[in-house]
Amino acid sequence: MFIKIPSATNLGLETIGVDVEVNIASRGLPVFEIVGLPGKAIGESRERVKTAIVNSGFDFPARRIIVNLAPADLPKEGSFYDLPIATGIISQVLNVGLPKDSLFFGELSLDGNLRHTKGALLLAMFAKERGFKNVFVPRQSANEAAIIKDINVYPVDNLCQLFNHLLKKSELKPFKYQPNFQDKKTTEPEFDMKEILGQEQAKRAIEIAASGGHNIFMVGSPGSGKTMLARALPDILPPLSEKEALEVTKIYSAAGQIPAEGSLLDFCPFRAPHHSISQVGLIGGGVIPKPGEISLAHRGVLFLDEFSEFPRSVLEALRQPLEEGYLTISRSRNRITYPARFILVASSNPCPCGYLYHPKKRCVCTEREIKKYQKKISGPILDRIDLQVEVPVVDVKDLSQHQKAEDFLEPSEKIKQRVIKAREIQRERFKKEKIFTNAEMKNNHIKKYCALSLEARRILNQAVSSFDLSARAYFKMIKISRTIADLEGEGEIKAEHMAEALQYRLKNTQEG
Repeated sequence: MFIKIPSATNLGLETIGVDVEVNIASRGLPVFEIVGLPGKAIGESRERVKTAIVNSGFDFPARRIIVNLAPADLPKEGSFYDLPIATGIISQVLNVGLPKDSLFFGELSLDGNLRHTKGALLLAMFAKERGFKNVFVPRQSANEAAIIKDINVYPVDNLCQLFNHLLKKSELKPFKYQPNFQDKKTTEPEFDMKEILGQEQAKRAIEIAASGGHNIFMVGSPGSGKTMLARALPDILPPLSEKEALEVTKIYSAAGQIPAEGSLLDFCPFRAPHHSISQVGLIGGGVIPKPGEISLAHRGVLFLDEFSEFPRSVLEALRQPLEEGYLTISRSRNRITYPARFILVASSNPCPCGYLYHPKKRCVCTEREIKKYQKKISGPILDRIDLQVEVPVVDVKDLSQHQKAEDFLEPSEKIKQRVIKAREIQRERFKKEKIFTNAEMKNNHIKKYCALSLEARRILNQAVSSFDLSARAYFKMIKISRTIADLEGEGEIKAEHMAEALQYRLKNTQEG
């Protein structure tokens, strides 16, 4: 007896169809084998499937059972083949037909129940693209799969429930999507902009970064407020569009970071890895390539505190993602591309002791130590960061005055409204393009959408010759001034917009 059950496998964010072929021979010694380049998790599914079938009250045939995962030359990993394998065996024992245009996907427990399984969203997207009408998944993964419309997602608790449905003893009803992502922030923001005393220039730079999707690098002594500024940024970002939210949720689904009963991730991610992170952890990869922190920060914020303490090899690996907005991981058997369009927020001390620019505390570092510390961040990396600002220490005597004026400081919500208006201008501007923000513009977009006044162009050309800016920095100045103009609601980039953009280049920036 032979049966073929449609399923799928995920390679990065790409889903490939896999046919689970189950053959139960009428002759031969009892054996249960899985072929078709299965990984370790699939090889172990033999015991899971057999025990789950028996514990569910079904007979496990004492015959020669061969399961082939086709195409046989494609390496396969994961535990989601448990359900299609078990379904193929039981359907032949009970002689029950399986519904056409249906996909089966899920991991089994030893008692026959189904566990939450990563990648359900990718499977549902594949099912819709290939014309499948029905998807059978674990109940805890059903809400994730139901994000995709126009397919029937059947939530399955256990094998008995599934076959009662197939035998028409009791009917499973398609699951209705419920937007209830468990990681969604429902509490007050971690930091409100009005709680950050002083630092008006840095707060303005943060607003510009949020409005245009620009990267920002902050340098300042310990306690100057760099971390507060970075952690206040996500709460002034606009909500994700439906397309952006789907992009982000796909990545989290592939990484297995959508919780049970989770749904669409409709808020901007914020990732803040420790400086001891490995290159694979930040960029992604591994024997079975998985998305790293930069991909998990897609359409959100990647905060790298103590930027100079990260290994140089890790920082240099950021070059392509910062420039291109995606990352390609190549292996001998496959090549996987992950999106990585994020706002990089980096912060660092100016020297090893941190007090180089402190108005009162004396720096104890030698000139050689300072140069060595600052050279940990290479020129090409700095050149890819749009906004570079110094964050000075706020004098303790001034804090009481700032606290008295806190009620008059702008809260995050008010700044957020300006950011949303600027983003709406950009969405309208780029509606016929494949980009969303000013930071994503290429040279052809700059020529098309960035009209400079004569005075603005004169200021820019003078800055290029005076500060020896690279070609990349030249175009970044135009992008930043475009964002500043959008915040002001201006169509043309004027001299004051360009002058402000040029302020956000550190004096010690290494160009090139």
